Parts: sequence; C-alpha cells; structure tokens
Amino acid sequence: DVQLKESGGGLVQPGGSLTLSCAVSEFTTRPCSFAWRRLAPGKDYELVSCMNVFGQKHYSDSVRGRFTISDDNIKNNMTLQMNSLRPEDTAVYYCAADLRCDVCWGSSERDDYKYRGQGTQVTVSS
Repeated sequence: DVQLKESGGGLVQPGGSLTLSCAVSEFTTRPCSFAWRRLAPGKDYELVSCMNVFGQKHYSDSVRGRFTISDDNIKNNMTLQMNSLRPEDTAVYYCAADLRCDVCWGSSERDDYKYRGQGTQVTVSS
C-alpha cells in the first residue's frame, strides 16, 4: 500500500510562510491524484488543494493565491508552500493520495482519497 508521511509543520507568525512536505513510498503503482486536507479545531475536514499527474490543480477559495501545491515525481515528494499565513489557517494538515486520477479533476472537490497520512500541526499565532 501507499505510505504517506508529512513533515514541515510548526509555529509561524501571521503573514509568515511554511512549506509542508509529504513523502510518498511503498507503492507499486504511483498515485495519480494528491491532495492536502486540514482539520481545524471545531471544524470539519477541508480539502485545501489537490493535483493530478496531468498537471491539473485545484485550491479552496480560502487559500487560493496564497498556497501552492507541487509534486516532485523524481523524489516522490509532494509539497504545499503556504504564504501569507493567517490564524485561521491553524490546523492539522494531512496529505492524501489515490491511484485514481479523477479524484482531483477540474474543479472537483472530492475528498475520497484512499491513502492518507498521519498529519502535521500548523499553528499561526503571534
């Protein structure tokens, strides 16, 4: 099965930046769709961003223009560059992946990714 391991979380001041990484391993078939999801206190899971191997990318309205998702298929690593962070971005961030390409396709906000990481905490506070 696909294994996902997040890293890069931490404490950052409002307006600051942080880069999250997700190491992808233990796969025989490389996933086609990748995503970052987050869970903030008292809220439901939110799909932050997703991408597929065809280069399609999707961002939630809350992060569009501030966050950038990318995938290094040589290093088997997916990243989420987060800029202009706000206190409301505070959450546990999870990476996710699926062998299906249509989980992240066009403007879809599907969140039924088969493989999920354990999460990394991001806290935005002064």
